[in-house]
Amino acid sequence: MKDINISKKVETLAPSGIRIFFDLVLGMKDVISLGVGEPDFVTPWNIREKAIFSLEQGYTSYTSNKGMPELRRQITQFLKARYGLDYDPEEETLVTVGVSEGIDLAMRAILNPGDKVLVPEPSYVSYGPVVELAGGTVVTLQTDLTNGFKITPQQIDRACGKGVKALMINYPANPTGASYTKKELQAIAKVVKKHNLLVVSDEVYDELTYDFDHTPIASLPEMKRHVIYLNGFSKAYAMTGFRLGWACGPAKVVAAMTKIHQYTMLCASINAQMAAGEALKNGFKSVVEMKKEYARRRRYIVQALNDIGLKCHTPEGAFYVFPSIKSTGESSMDFAQNLLKKEKVALVPGTAFGKSCEGYVRISYASSYENLKEAIARIKRYLGK
Repeated sequence: MKDINISKKVETLAPSGIRIFFDLVLGMKDVISLGVGEPDFVTPWNIREKAIFSLEQGYTSYTSNKGMPELRRQITQFLKARYGLDYDPEEETLVTVGVSEGIDLAMRAILNPGDKVLVPEPSYVSYGPVVELAGGTVVTLQTDLTNGFKITPQQIDRACGKGVKALMINYPANPTGASYTKKELQAIAKVVKKHNLLVVSDEVYDELTYDFDHTPIASLPEMKRHVIYLNGFSKAYAMTGFRLGWACGPAKVVAAMTKIHQYTMLCASINAQMAAGEALKNGFKSVVEMKKEYARRRRYIVQALNDIGLKCHTPEGAFYVFPSIKSTGESSMDFAQNLLKKEKVALVPGTAFGKSCEGYVRISYASSYENLKEAIARIKRYLGK
């Protein structure tokens, strides 16, 4: 048999920096994991019960490619009540298999070979690869601790040369927790309209915004036609395993995304969709309670990291901190590997989120308060050695 030739595009694609590191964790005992971007809460009971009951009722079929009509109506009603966003559930809304699928669909729907996408760095590990897999080219917008890991309108303006079609934005952000006020978004929107960009906006952490109200960029004047708005149930409702998200945007773009979706995923799980409907109807009280606990952990972890000598900014949202470990003299990967081996604390090297992120690590505080305290004690002990 001849050698199998793998797609050159896939062959040259770097594997996830998060997954490479966490292969080291498998099989290790007594590890405190602060690396997984997943709520440590169990999905609220009423949502789980809805999923269970849907199975008992015999709901085991396909749904519409776009998602159950009732769920799409609920999503658009929720967005109207929460943010004043007005989307058509039939033409402008698609239920996706998590926000990750929504990002992939958006890139494949809008990009032609060579089109450029502006991607802030640090960025979630999938953003660059899905642009490349769709035939696009990534243009990196670097941020750092000095500016709170936020892109500026000036950066976007300077980067908008020939072939730039879209801006990827994620707020509150993974891995930094950085977010944007309404005023900051208005300034970004002005540049977006000037260059007629599309904005692919991943706002899955919207409900976990702590210091000010979250503003969807699509809700700003004249911005709806520029935005592919992505959100979902994984983070706010602790429903990661249900794999359910949504995409809202211009009808032409949503139709293109749906076309790809129907040939790949076909539809999201009917039971997950029914559970999501329950989340939208009766799940918000649980969101508020979980957010309150995350806020408590955020206050502790930021203060504790700074106290032990790792400079850490206060994230505006999500459940991550992105402290600098430059004072240790170690690389991000060495620091993460040595901390794991010597003190059994797992976190993610910053370089998983971009080449410019050397000297940082990502820590998730979606872990119990007790685990966070013990992890800080172990990190302090490691630094002392």
